[in-house]
This record gives sequence, structure tokens and C-alpha cells, in this order.
Amino acid sequence: MSDAMPTLSDTDALRMDIYQLLASLLRQAPDGELLAWLASLDNEQDGSRIAECWAALSLAAAQSDVDGLKRAHFRHLVGVIQGDVVPYASWYRNGELMEAALVALRQDLRALGFERCEHTRDPEDHLAAVCEVMAMLIAAQNGEQFTFFQRHLAPWASRCWDDLANVDTAFYAALGQLGSAFMESEQARLSDQAAYRPVRIVEPASYDAGAARKATP
Repeated sequence: MSDAMPTLSDTDALRMDIYQLLASLLRQAPDGELLAWLASLDNEQDGSRIAECWAALSLAAAQSDVDGLKRAHFRHLVGVIQGDVVPYASWYRNGELMEAALVALRQDLRALGFERCEHTRDPEDHLAAVCEVMAMLIAAQNGEQFTFFQRHLAPWASRCWDDLANVDTAFYAALGQLGSAFMESEQARLSDQAAYRPVRIVEPASYDAGAARKATP
């Protein structure tokens, strides 16, 4: 089998970049370069929810500073014991960390050929890590995207994003709104694709839960 990655459509390239961007912003506060890029986005307003969410995130980025967002990120998503939002599948689906949802995810990651990097501290069911896996499945044009999304994002991710949308920092509230809108878009897109497209399995690259990169337009 060739090591060359499939050529992505513009739509899939954008989906991949959005998953990577969401993962990056969940893992850590944006640096100055990413914050400036977000603030400079030229958002085409087509009346959709997701377009409004991009505009809100861009505006919040323009009104934020790096140091303030570092403090906000720690307060909302990390915390001394836990943050305002606990972005793990096990927490939302089982009420505790390191529970059944994580076990099921690990089984599916092994079946897909992903291996967790030793340097990664967070369990695999962190929302950022699951978004990174989706990005890699898109990059590989893996036909298991719909099944993976339905099993490991659809049951809980929107609730997590909605909780983030309720925090008191404009940037992270806007991020939560964008994440929720994107989950809604992905649910509709993948459901439509699953209804009429044949499944094509492509072996993905090895899994690195900390490998999110900055998205580019």
C-alpha cells in the first residue's frame, strides 16, 4: 500500500483543519500568532449558525490577549482539581473519569491501528484527542469516520461544547458555541454520506493524541 495520503476535497481539508483547530484550542490557550490569525478571519456571513459562531470567535479573539486567555484556559478547562468544564467522554457519559467510555474508545483506536504516544498525559477520551483522531481519519479518507463520530463524539461532545459556551470568558464561550455548531454540521454531513456512500477503509497513520497543529484557512 502506498504511503501517500489521499488528496482531500476542499470540504474535507476544511473539516480536518477545524477539528485540529478545536483540538489545539482545547489543549492550550492560543499564542499570539494564532490569536492574531483568528482575529483577522474574513467571515462570510451566509446566515448559518456556524458562520455566526466563526464571527463571534474572531471578534472575541480581537478583544482578547494571550496572558488573559492562558489564565482563562486554566480556569475553564484544567483547574487545580478540575476546571469549569471537564472535557472527557467518561465524565459526560459515565459520571466519572477513566470509565467505560474510555475503555470502548481505546478498543476502537486499537482496531483502527492507532497507538497512543507515551509522552501524552491526557487519557484518550479528552475531547481534544478525539477531535485529533477525527482529523486523521479525514486525512486518510477513512470510511469509518461516521461510525467513529457516532460512537465517540455524538453521544456527548455537543453537551461539553455547550457547557463551555456558558463560561464567563467571551473567547472560550465563543469557542464552545463554534464547537457545538460544528458538531451539528458534522452529524448532518456524516449521516448523509453514510446513507448513500460505500464504505472504504484506509489504514490511518499512527495515533498521536498531542499532534494537533494550528489550522490554516
